[in-house]
Amino acid sequence: MAQFMSYFIVLALLAFAPPLCFSHKTKSGYLYPQFYDHSCPQLQQIVKSVVAKAVARERRMAASLLRLHFHDCFVKGCDASLLLDNGGGIVSEKGSNPNKNSVRGFEVIDEIKAAVEQACPHTVSCADILALTARDSTVIVGGPNWEVPLGRKDARGASLSGSNNDIPAPNNTFNTILTKFKRQGLNLGDLVALSGAHTIGNARCVSFRQRLYNQNNNGQPDVTLNHLYASKLRNQCPRSGGDQNLFFLDYVSPFNFDNSYYKNILSYNGLLNSDQILLTKNHASMKLVKQYAENMELFFHHFAKSMVKMGYISPLTGKRGEIRQNCRRINTY
Repeated sequence: MAQFMSYFIVLALLAFAPPLCFSHKTKSGYLYPQFYDHSCPQLQQIVKSVVAKAVARERRMAASLLRLHFHDCFVKGCDASLLLDNGGGIVSEKGSNPNKNSVRGFEVIDEIKAAVEQACPHTVSCADILALTARDSTVIVGGPNWEVPLGRKDARGASLSGSNNDIPAPNNTFNTILTKFKRQGLNLGDLVALSGAHTIGNARCVSFRQRLYNQNNNGQPDVTLNHLYASKLRNQCPRSGGDQNLFFLDYVSPFNFDNSYYKNILSYNGLLNSDQILLTKNHASMKLVKQYAENMELFFHHFAKSMVKMGYISPLTGKRGEIRQNCRRINTY
């Protein structure tokens, strides 16, 4: 109960922190923070309340909810296609390699959607709920606040192939990851800032095992991984088996949104290959890693700005898309 109340206290305090405001135009339509001010004035408080309860029940949930927004936006845009289940001719993105046995938090989105539908029927999209949930999940664990542009519609289809191909993978090269970001209209700065989401959450053994045993197909561990850290990881991530064993992405402060992720990278204690290569494979990204490690306020500012920018990836607006009544399936007419 004490932990449960503490999250509400944190949320109450953070509610007074001024949100960072950014303007951004998109060819895909107009999104703005006040979109639901008249049609669903309770929306923001409903989302905050449910997120607070969910994180109080399980601290890891903040990272899981933030990740849902990433994995949605990188496939066909921020259109809630990730939330669709199999059925009715739809092959769900939940079964893709990046998502299977990995993405979670769908029940929390269902809970938010049910509460919003009760307050404002047929009004708020699941895509907008994902965007708000990502922001509130960040704030409640100590991260920056920002105004979320709203007005997205929901997709009436999913893309399993897009999910398999477009989401950056832990073992991708730096250039491959950067290419995937640029494909979405994001740049190197966005890549380094948004990677900071790994200051919270977990990764599975299968996501980084090659760094411990066979990084370059030579039977040797990754030379850019601190050997003491690697030794600890090998205790719970064996050469075979234990694929689903979980490890903190930021072992220093795994439940706090801060800049220790970048400090870990500077010490060669980045868990994933995609984390550590921000330091070792590109001079510009190395410079940003050092800046964020030294200046948390700068990281927070850039992270919030990049989250808003990511939220503008190919939104469905106007007459395109729909407002799903149930986030797991398209409407039937």
